[in-house]
Amino acid sequence: MKSLCLVTVGVLAMTLLIASISLLVAHVFQRVVDLQVKQGTVLKNGTETFEAWEDPPPPVYMQFYFFNVTNPLEVLQGDNPLVEEIGPYTYREYRPRVHVQFLDNGTKVSALNPKTYVFEPQKSVGDPEVDLIRTVNIPAVTAMEWTRSTPLQFATEVLLLLYQESLFTVHTVHELLWGYKDRLLSTIHLLHPEIDPVFGFFNKMNGTDDGEYVFLSGETSYLNFSRIVEWKGKESLSWWTTEGCNMINGTDGTSFHPLISKDENIYIFSSDFCRSLYLVYDSSGTVAGIPTYRFVPSAMVFANTTVNPDNAGFCVPPGNCPGAGVLNVSICKQGAPIFLSAPHFYQADPKFVEDIEGMNPKKEYHETFLDINPLTGLVLQAAKRMQINVHVRKLPEFFETGNIRTLIFPVMYINESVLIDEVSASKLKHVLLEASVVTGIPFIIMTLGIVFGIVFIVLVCRSRGISEESTEDERSPLIRTS
Repeated sequence: MKSLCLVTVGVLAMTLLIASISLLVAHVFQRVVDLQVKQGTVLKNGTETFEAWEDPPPPVYMQFYFFNVTNPLEVLQGDNPLVEEIGPYTYREYRPRVHVQFLDNGTKVSALNPKTYVFEPQKSVGDPEVDLIRTVNIPAVTAMEWTRSTPLQFATEVLLLLYQESLFTVHTVHELLWGYKDRLLSTIHLLHPEIDPVFGFFNKMNGTDDGEYVFLSGETSYLNFSRIVEWKGKESLSWWTTEGCNMINGTDGTSFHPLISKDENIYIFSSDFCRSLYLVYDSSGTVAGIPTYRFVPSAMVFANTTVNPDNAGFCVPPGNCPGAGVLNVSICKQGAPIFLSAPHFYQADPKFVEDIEGMNPKKEYHETFLDINPLTGLVLQAAKRMQINVHVRKLPEFFETGNIRTLIFPVMYINESVLIDEVSASKLKHVLLEASVVTGIPFIIMTLGIVFGIVFIVLVCRSRGISEESTEDERSPLIRTS
């Protein structure tokens, strides 16, 4: 009976150990979890995934920082600008998706994404309707660039003198953001109705959308989850000079496919940048106790053409490349000489930093990043940081430009950030706990195998010990002869 029990325990231990190792090698339970995640990451009406995509619960904040020019007269005489950063002016951003329609048997979803901004005084340094900022007079600079060497040059100069416009202007933060009626633009509007008489960096962008998007639902492949295939009815852009630069790649940056690896590139289409870009793995960490991969923009995205020849397509007109870290977007901004970069020219050509006194680029404050949970593809924390600059130069036709040097002049930068809320974090932790329990089953089986193995060894040792402890008298014959 003891021998049978001993054999049973030994066989059971070996069976459990072999089974656990086989399950680990074959990744059986990991595949089960991956399959469940893939099947659950599809945009279907009535699911939690769809509801979170349609109206993301984590709060989004938009912070605006302005560069106040403190030496305007010296700048016109050829000195380096000296700017003072003022901010943040913080707004809560509401961005639900509306007019959602399912297309092509549920494989595509169309939607608008209007954004509404509400001022948050507790998170701001001052009152945007009171605080004044001295900055480049973008309407005047734009008008001068539009009309130089044209028959309208003289008329523009007359208007500049009549309205006493100069290269720099002073307006409140609110006016610079949401718009003010510019006298020069109002006059131009009479001749060219397509020119908006109101100027503001976010003019007509509060409570409005940037066009209809068509996304893939992920029905046919989890890798296509929320990937953009159309924007404003077009499958590609038309601003740039090469097919690759005009491609619409990736998602809108708010959601990604599950099962993300460190080796892949994360693609995003940004209408603010008028282009697609990609991010690469930077580091691993945790947010709210949840594991994440941090992705940051690749240095190749805004590299000069000697480092990345593919970026030549973003040089408009062809060959007119501003340098590493800066993108000329005037072609998609009604011809206004607007150039985009990271805040404080982070990772840009050092010449841009040296040209402006007051620039102090730092990774922790000025780098764009995404913290993504690799299993689910959910964004736990993110910050999109973008600086708006103006290209200024001396124009002999207009005395308002004085002797100013040719500069990429910083005006303001934004920090659009999101951090997962407690309710969403709690739900995600529960999902990850269930996944870890399932993937941990082979280890549980292995532990049981080890326990039974130890029991088997103990029983074997005890059995041998009992045999050795028997005395000589016990081994002698019962009947002895003298």
